[in-house]
Amino acid sequence: MYETKYHSASTTDEAVSIMGSADDGKFVAGGQTLIPTMKQRLAAPSDLIDLCAIDAMKGISIDGNQVTIGACTTHAEVASNIELKAACSALCDLAATIGDPAVRHRGTIGGSIANNDPAADYPAAMMALNAQIVTNKRTIDTDDFFNGLFETALADDEIITAVTFPAPSKAAYCKFPNPASRYAMAGVFVAKLKNGMARVGVTGAGSDGVFRHEGMEAALSSDWSADAIAGESVDAGDMLSDIHADSAYRANLVKVMASRAIAAAG
Repeated sequence: MYETKYHSASTTDEAVSIMGSADDGKFVAGGQTLIPTMKQRLAAPSDLIDLCAIDAMKGISIDGNQVTIGACTTHAEVASNIELKAACSALCDLAATIGDPAVRHRGTIGGSIANNDPAADYPAAMMALNAQIVTNKRTIDTDDFFNGLFETALADDEIITAVTFPAPSKAAYCKFPNPASRYAMAGVFVAKLKNGMARVGVTGAGSDGVFRHEGMEAALSSDWSADAIAGESVDAGDMLSDIHADSAYRANLVKVMASRAIAAAG
């Protein structure tokens, strides 16, 4: 690994200040993506600014119908939170499928969203739940946040501090995981919001990363059932194709996972 300077920030202002004085700094939370990338010498930041000591970025709170999760909350904490299970058990179920126990106890929801890996699970949930991404500077609607493979609306000195969303009436997540990495080869999060509108987030399959399937959303908003999406198509031309699955296979997986998620949501 290349030489780097390690800093542990206690506030977001301190983290931003350190970043401003670094030659090529990187924020790190759980480090489940950045550290392996550094080990492979694909990244060599001059400074690592650890956000995990910032208490204000941890924890889960529910105020009425509104759910707020601190960006440094780990996958294991999301998976096991009793109040969150009552408000949105689908997100707990999603977190429980990420990686292995070691990954779930170190990886964070904010880190996953900020990295926007095309096969990560949380971006699909944020899309489907109509979440807002809260940073140290602003609040960003999820539809404006994800900008393609590994790209987001974040500025270099901007830090995700929390995510917030209204608890859905119904929701579920189903994915077809790669047996080695457990990343999604196709994962679909479906949600029926309190206003009756449906949203469908798809991860692991799209050639440009996470996306919403508006055809399925329109069908489910009228009829919340697996039968409602039977006539909806998934364009194989918009799907990833690699050694794990070609584009046609992934297009089919999206429909299968969506049907299973709808059934699971009830």
